[in-house]
Amino acid sequence: MSGTLYIASTPIGNLEDISFRAIRILKEVSIIAAEDTRRTQKLCTYYQIGTPLTSYHDFNKEEKTKILLRRLQEGSSIALVSDAGTPLVSDPGYYLVNRAVEANIPLVPIPGPSSVLTALCVSGLPTDRFIFEGFVPRKPGARDKFFEKLIPEIGTIIVFETKHRILKTLRAIYKTMGNRKIVLTRELTKLNEDIMRGNVEEMCRTLDGKIIKGEITLLIQGQPKSYHHVPLTSDCQADQEGSVDPSASPPKSA
Repeated sequence: MSGTLYIASTPIGNLEDISFRAIRILKEVSIIAAEDTRRTQKLCTYYQIGTPLTSYHDFNKEEKTKILLRRLQEGSSIALVSDAGTPLVSDPGYYLVNRAVEANIPLVPIPGPSSVLTALCVSGLPTDRFIFEGFVPRKPGARDKFFEKLIPEIGTIIVFETKHRILKTLRAIYKTMGNRKIVLTRELTKLNEDIMRGNVEEMCRTLDGKIIKGEITLLIQGQPKSYHHVPLTSDCQADQEGSVDPSASPPKSA
């Protein structure tokens, strides 16, 4: 009989946000395939999990998938984890899961934390319908097209963004979608957890000149029933160097 591939969710920040079942599975499997073994080792040390770790990420997925599938077919059970949260959600793992399905390997999900749902439930935006779009494109043209495509979406829109590009993304949202309500969450469940609410224009002023740390989950209001786009104002206007117009109102405190 082949072994089982467990898709195990791990904490997105606070190490206590992991299920008893996940801890047990991580202790019982033959090997843990981790996106970053150094980060996963901290979790294993905290919970006294002595299972061997092996790396599995986008740069070695094809070679490592062959090795892991062979181990599974020989009867070993393996747990797949990402750096944080639920694997495959903007994280490596799809390639392995897809090949495991083709090989009729049993797959078992071990549910747990997800920054997408964690951010949604505290956002104050509608939760009955939402869409997750992963990371925002880096290039300006692709970024604008990305948000233009989402203009008709009526559900809450959730994306990931980095601290280095968040202001550019906010300006792109204003340019394409208007001054919608947004919720910016960062460092969820960690010591410096921050949840900021407002419209795009207000958030531009809040973040201008502010040192931003941590990973960001951004939620955008879906298309209002009455949608009218307005011209870009100075509060969100980027100059040629890509910074906020100095004539804009001073930043507010977060």
